[in-house]
Amino acid sequence: MTEPLRVGNASGFYGDRFDAVHEMLTRGPLDVLTGDYLAELTMLILGRDRLKDPRLGYAKTFLRQLEECLGLAHERGVKIVANAGGLNPAGLAEAVRELADRVGVPVEVAHVEGDDLAARFPDALTANAYLGGGGIAECLRAGADVVVTGRVTDAALLTGPAVAHFGWGAEDYDALAGAVVAGHVLECGTQATGGNYAFFSGHDVRRPGFPLAEIHADGTSVITKHDGTGGVVDIGTVTAQLLYETGGARYAGPDVTARLDTVRLAQDGHDRVRISGVRGEAPPPTLKVGLNRIGGWRNEVVFVLTGLDIEAKARLVRDQLEDTLGKHRPADVRWELARTERPDGDTEERASAYLRLVVRDRDPDKVGRAVSGAAIELALGSYPGFHVTAPPGKGAPYGVFDAEYVDAAEVPHTAVLPDGRKFAVPASVRTQEVEPVDIGSELPDALPDGPRRAAPLGLVAGARSGDKGGDANVGVWARSDDAWRWLAHELTVDRLRALLPETAGLRVQRHVLPNLRALNFVVEGILGEGVAAQARFDPQAKALGEWLRSRYVDIPEVLL
Repeated sequence: MTEPLRVGNASGFYGDRFDAVHEMLTRGPLDVLTGDYLAELTMLILGRDRLKDPRLGYAKTFLRQLEECLGLAHERGVKIVANAGGLNPAGLAEAVRELADRVGVPVEVAHVEGDDLAARFPDALTANAYLGGGGIAECLRAGADVVVTGRVTDAALLTGPAVAHFGWGAEDYDALAGAVVAGHVLECGTQATGGNYAFFSGHDVRRPGFPLAEIHADGTSVITKHDGTGGVVDIGTVTAQLLYETGGARYAGPDVTARLDTVRLAQDGHDRVRISGVRGEAPPPTLKVGLNRIGGWRNEVVFVLTGLDIEAKARLVRDQLEDTLGKHRPADVRWELARTERPDGDTEERASAYLRLVVRDRDPDKVGRAVSGAAIELALGSYPGFHVTAPPGKGAPYGVFDAEYVDAAEVPHTAVLPDGRKFAVPASVRTQEVEPVDIGSELPDALPDGPRRAAPLGLVAGARSGDKGGDANVGVWARSDDAWRWLAHELTVDRLRALLPETAGLRVQRHVLPNLRALNFVVEGILGEGVAAQARFDPQAKALGEWLRSRYVDIPEVLL
């Protein structure tokens, strides 16, 4: 096929806007509608669901969306591809068939399995390899109207349909890499159309539409959205999403390693951004495996400190509680004082600060009533104005995310076709280890010296940040060539550490992407054992980039 393939996305996470499927099917033409329901935390949630009922383990929201929209998709000839199968893709496929029979819609349903490696990691609650798009492509070639998968890479939801449509081979690396980049832009839904966008001011992003990609036979694409939907698609929104949760210039996946340093973006009309020039290389010989396990038990108490003597009040309650815990002190005790109060506050809340206590231990008794009860017992004998934000709790289990890597040839990537036949998807014959790319020589000439003024970095640079296990990435991009000439030399690893003191003592890697006028920083270990462990105030580092943009630096006045 040589006609462009129009692929839309209607979900960026489990819990995204429910009516997005209906909106995407009714507001404009599509060939394929995808849905990304899985994240590291979601796999833990689904694992706990499966413990309660072995028939579960998939995203139930997807079924409810299909109940309303399966007929619409069938009438419009739109294929549906979603990773909502989670830990039980076979169970979800059967549930979709039962739903189709009930609502009278004649559709062919297939699924992809083989990612579940729990038998190899018996200590994990979930263990799932990130598969590529090959299984999805085989299901579509066999006539499937609906394909559900377990853990695949987010971009595989697009590479699979593209391979089925265009007939690309396993070594059509540039075309595959172009599809991976487009898939990465789509995967988080409205983050590509103005959601969570650093420069949202001036755009109507109250209800951004979901994105779609027009994929061409050579792997180039145009990112856009249905006409008349909210939000905006421009080079900035696409750049922001390209930097989200990535690392170096080589973006490795099971289908191909895409070279992010070759990506070129161009405005192609209103709400249209063309992606071209993407080069691809052979994929690595291993697959990433996401492991979730129960790490222990966690509890939290937030004390409200109002008015005068905030530091002294915090010190008093902390000393009192530490004395009470004594020998039964949990293994991990963390205090954080957030000075949110204002002098002469005109409401009580604006006159208050928050002291947060978080405790963790493998013994639930050490973090349950022993902690929250001890905190509440201080209510009449501690600092003036004592109160907490929530009633005492008994604690709850928390999860830990780890990543392992296994030989791709050892993972049974399997397409279960609509007629029940199973097709074993072969691993890539050619592979290539992922090596860092040195782009230091491609830095632009520094901006000439001139007057500078202390101002927030965000006046001249955008940022987007996110989590990968215990690490965080912060992508920062400049909006003009001159701003890039300054940013590339100004924002070094040492400068980032100075601006974000929480990163001090952690390993920080800086990656340069000149075509995007961007720097991508990976901060290792800042999130502890991952989002489910809730080790940090912002456990997914969603606002780490916005914190960076708020910090004052000496910016050349010509840029301001």
